[in-house]
Parts: sequence; structure tokens; C-alpha cells
Amino acid sequence: MTSPLLIDSIEAAVDHVLDTIPGDIVLGIPLAVGKPNTFVNALYHRIKANPARKLRIITALSLLKPVGKSELEQHFLDPLVERVFADYPDLEYAKDSRAHTLPPNIEVREFFMKTGDYIGNDAAQQGYISTNYTFVARDMAVQGMNVIAQAVGAQGEGDTLRLSMSSNPDIVCEVVENMRAAGQPLLKVAVINRKMPFMPNGAELNPDFYDVVITDPAGTHTVFGPPNNKVSAADYAIGLHASSLVADGGTLQIGIGSLGDAIAQALIVRDRHGQEYRTILESVSPDGIEGRELGRFDQGLYGCSEMFVNGFLKLIEAGIIRREVYNDTVLQQMLNDGRIAAETVTPDMLRALLKAGRIGTPMSEADVDFLRRFGILRAGVTLDGKELVLDDVRCSNDLLDPASFDAICEKMLGARLIGGIYMTGGFFLGPNDFYERLRSMPPQELAKIDMTRIDFINQLYGQGDLKRAQRRKARFMNTTMIATLLGSVASDALESGQVVSGVGGQYNFVAMAHALPDARLLMMLRATHDNKDGLRSSIVWNYGHVTIPRHLRDIIITEYGVADVRGQPDGEVVKRLIAVADSRFQDELVKQAKAHGKLAASYEVPEQYRNNFPEALEAKLHPWAEAGLLPPFPFGTDLTVDELKIVGALKKLKHATQHPSELLAVAFKSFWEGKQAPQAYLERLGLAEAHSFKDAVIRRLFAGNL
Repeated sequence: MTSPLLIDSIEAAVDHVLDTIPGDIVLGIPLAVGKPNTFVNALYHRIKANPARKLRIITALSLLKPVGKSELEQHFLDPLVERVFADYPDLEYAKDSRAHTLPPNIEVREFFMKTGDYIGNDAAQQGYISTNYTFVARDMAVQGMNVIAQAVGAQGEGDTLRLSMSSNPDIVCEVVENMRAAGQPLLKVAVINRKMPFMPNGAELNPDFYDVVITDPAGTHTVFGPPNNKVSAADYAIGLHASSLVADGGTLQIGIGSLGDAIAQALIVRDRHGQEYRTILESVSPDGIEGRELGRFDQGLYGCSEMFVNGFLKLIEAGIIRREVYNDTVLQQMLNDGRIAAETVTPDMLRALLKAGRIGTPMSEADVDFLRRFGILRAGVTLDGKELVLDDVRCSNDLLDPASFDAICEKMLGARLIGGIYMTGGFFLGPNDFYERLRSMPPQELAKIDMTRIDFINQLYGQGDLKRAQRRKARFMNTTMIATLLGSVASDALESGQVVSGVGGQYNFVAMAHALPDARLLMMLRATHDNKDGLRSSIVWNYGHVTIPRHLRDIIITEYGVADVRGQPDGEVVKRLIAVADSRFQDELVKQAKAHGKLAASYEVPEQYRNNFPEALEAKLHPWAEAGLLPPFPFGTDLTVDELKIVGALKKLKHATQHPSELLAVAFKSFWEGKQAPQAYLERLGLAEAHSFKDAVIRRLFAGNL
């Protein structure tokens, strides 16, 4: 490969791209934090100002700093955003897309959108590409992509410059390979952001992978770091149920947000507070906890997830994510089945590898390379003809010669297997302290995290035997919005066809859960959802859109329990899902199922499932929140104590405004009690002085909700 063109100016780099590609530009950029925002903004502005040029952007999850939808929210958010997001530059195309002001010569096509942000946005809805994550590289090529640009981490300068794809080695390498194989030209651009954590292993690559490397300091800025969400009682109940299905020595996949945090905290409680964990779980399990996984993680877990989130990092720090896997099928299988007893290198390990046929005797160069690569032989051991050499020690490479075998074991064996990985991810997203921890993590710990390609993580095709050996006892945890009584789920869009987010990797993990013999899919959802239309059940008879069809049903979890529906007949599936539905909706669900012939006319919901109410759940879990085992922010928050109080009151007020009867009750209570908010809170919200009757009412309502 030739050396990349180093350009020290964003604008000069845009000039180069425009000169190199005279026609329409189809720009591919990674999802989430892998976007080179400053470069993309400069290119966008240049083409926006020149109607003769056209730009199409292919991407996913374009992140913008939070903006208040009301004047009250804006006053609250402005100082918080300035503190948390610092110099993060918003993506101008995303701002224009959200505001419905994209120019006619620019279009945006996303395969995954920020949840709920583009409902009712015609251009975004029409530009959405519905695809599995593992097909994204293929589908980007279909769009005619001719430029791919990415933010990269960097170490060193000049001749010592090293680059890391950091958060997003997920699809870039596959895109480049596909385009090269198809003979399609592709300009590859890297923009150095020195605040991106420098990830080793699959994320590190030579600078000459790219055609252009932009070194402009303007490319370095704060990585988008959404604050941790509050974990509700419903989230914790779901997390507790899910955590009790995770087998020690297994594999874990989870996602972002409060549910991911709830699962991680529940796993930590299970590992460190066994008796309390059992007591909590019993209190929220109407069927009891027989058959659940309750023990400590003596072997540890292996994390394998397209999204490496903060919960995984906390599990690493807690010593739960620590089961290392190795990039060799035979070695991994032997560790799995106990033919190699432990990761400590011993003569028995050498004998076992010989017996299994993984190495031969006399040993070949390939055998020595293998043994050295995994630390079974020391790093300095070489093969010279028929002799192994380490410093001034020489011995035969014939393992069947007792004297040679003893000499090798005494002088040349390593101490412990090396090269193990306990966390494999495709991209990451987390709060600011998550990135700082990755930036400051000791190299020997960081080396056990492998950010790599999505076609490796999300499917079993390619290196299938290795993946199956590594991903034993896998638990693939996904969230959904709606589940039907027959077990299908809708996770990406409404039944109207309006896209809420995207399919992403959900189908991929569902397929793997059914393909691996000891894996399970845990599909999680909150039993109800509340919006301007009122409270609704998230479990329904049917729905006009599905992401995962009913024949792939497995385990569905709500805050009220676990419905294991794999391999069950329809009637049993219906009963089990009604058992974990909110009790306010159970009678109607029973009625609909009977009307469609899926329940016997005599069926009645057993009494033990009739207390599925949020108040009852809150009462069961509240003591454990007070005890500190189930705190509202288990992994901290960027918000201050006062900000948490303010945001809590604003959420209550916003909820009340969507429900007139509730708003009336809040107003009556607020004016009757005559509460006053602290002056500092009013100043933060721009309510220090009431300039109108409306301001006075809002002040009183806000105070009443504190």
C-alpha cells in the first residue's frame, strides 16, 4: 500500500474530496460516535452552498446534543449541555433533517435512527433503509457510495503514527473489502480525534489503510456522552429476571440505557449479595425461582455484543466479565470441555494439545508459532532446524523424547495463556466517565477488549466453529416495544410504518439464539407504555407490524415475570404472556384471545398473576433501593442532586400536561398547599420573576411537583 495523504486542514481535505470526485458524492459514515463531525459539517456546508453538487449521506444513529422542547426545558438544559457535552459539534445535516430544512441537493439515508426522533418526519421516514446490521456493508455499496469517512483514535506522530478505528471497526473493513472486490472506487478518509479512546486488537490498523488522514486539531473534540438514565422499579424487575437466566461461564449480550444498567447491577448484586438477591427475586417472581441461576460467577462471563456499553465496563470492573476466549477453535474447545484444566500453562497442557492433534511432533514452525502466540511457549523460543532454542538453551523438538519434553517444560514453557479476550464489541456509546476509563485503562487490561467487525459478532457464518466454541451458554438480551399474545414482537416501527429506530442487530441475535444449542433469547419490554393517548398495554392481541415473527419466539420478560414460550403451543404462549401483562389489561387480553379461538372459554387468569400493578412492584423493591442495592443511578450520573430534583419535577409536570385530569389534580394540590420552590431552582428555569399569569401558574405547578 502507498502512504496516505496527510492533510492538516479540514477545509483543505474537503477541497481534495471535491476535486477527486467531480460528480455526486455518496458519503458513508459510521453510526454513533465514529462520525468525523467537523469534516462532515465542512463538506455539508460546501455542498449546501453549491446547488450544482449533490450529496447523499449513508449512516445511522446521528447524535445531537439534547435541546429543550419548551422554554422551561431549554433553561434547564443549557448549562447541563454545556457542562456535559462541552465542545461536541452537532452534525449540521442532522439538525437540518430534524428541522425539515435539508436542501434539495442533499439527502440522508439512515439504517438506524435515534429512538422516536423522526416520527412524522417525511424525509427521514422515506430515507430510512430497513436492513440487518450484518447487511449494512452490502447495502452501503448498493447506494453507490464513493467516500467513506471515519473518526479515529491516534497515538504518536509522523513515522510513529498509529491509528485505531476505536468505536467503529464494525463495518468499515467489510465495506472496503466489498467495494474492492466489486471494482468500485472508494476514497477512504480518516479524521484524527485524539479524545477517542485508542482501542487495540481488531480496531488498530496501519495509517495506509486510508487514502487521506486529516490531522487538523479541529477534528479533536469531546466524544458524545449521554448521561446515565434513571433506573426505575420496572427496569430493575426486568433486569432481575433477566439476570437470573444468565449461566456462569456463559456469554452475555446487552444494550444501552436504563435496562442495560439494571441488568448489570442485578448481576453484580447476584454475585456479591447472594442471599439478598434471592430474597428480592422471590418477591417479584409469582412462579417462584426454581430453575433460575442464583449462584456467584466463579467462572465469569464473556461479553460479546455489537454495542459495548457502560454496563459491560462495570461488569468488567466487578470481575464478572472475565471469562477469556481465544482465537483458536481447538484450544477453545479444549478449555470448554476440561481437557485443558485451566489457563495456567503446565506440562499437561502440552500433552493435551499433542493428544488432540493441535500440535505434532517433531514440532513444525507452525506449531511453535501457535504455542508462542498463546504464551504456551515463551516469547523468545524459536525453531532452528530440529531444535528449539531459547537464549543459550537448545533441545530437540521431539515431544515424544522424554528428555526433550522435560527440558522444554523446565526451560521454555510460559506461565499463563495470553491473547485472551473477555469483551468483544462492534461500537461503543456511554457517559463521559466511560470514555475516560477506556482512555486511562492499563494496556494489559485494554488488550482484553476487542472492538471488531460486526460480521464477526452478529452472526455465525465465517469461523463458525470458533464462534460456537466461544459463545457457549449465550444469553442475547434485546428490548422491544410491543409483543403480541402469539409471541411476535415489534421493536423498530409502529404499525403505521413510521420508523421509531431500526432493526439493527436484533434479528441477528435472535437467529443466533436459535442456532446455538445452549443459547437463549431474552426479549424484554415494559408491560405498559404511557403517552398522549393514555396508558396502553405493551402486550396486545395483534399488531400491524412485526420485527421478529412468532416462529422465532423464545423468552419474553416484563417487570412481572418471565414467559418462556419457546417450543410451546399457541394456547400456552397466550397464557404465559397474559401472566406477565399488567393486570389492568389482562381481562381484555383474555377476551380477545378467546374470541379468536386461542383460549378455552373456561379459562381464567390464575390469582397469583392478578397483582401485576406498578404500585405493588414499587412497594416490593423500594426497601432494596433504600438499602442501596437497587439505587436509581447504580453507575452514577452527570446530574447534580439539585438537577435531579428539578428534572424529576419537570417530568411529572410534562406527564400531567398530557393528561388533563391529572393536570387538574396537580394544579389543585399545588395551589391548595401553596408550596414554594427554592429561588435557585426558579432562576435555573427562568422563573425567578413571574412576568405573566402563565409564569405564575407554571411556578406554582413546578413547586407542587418537587
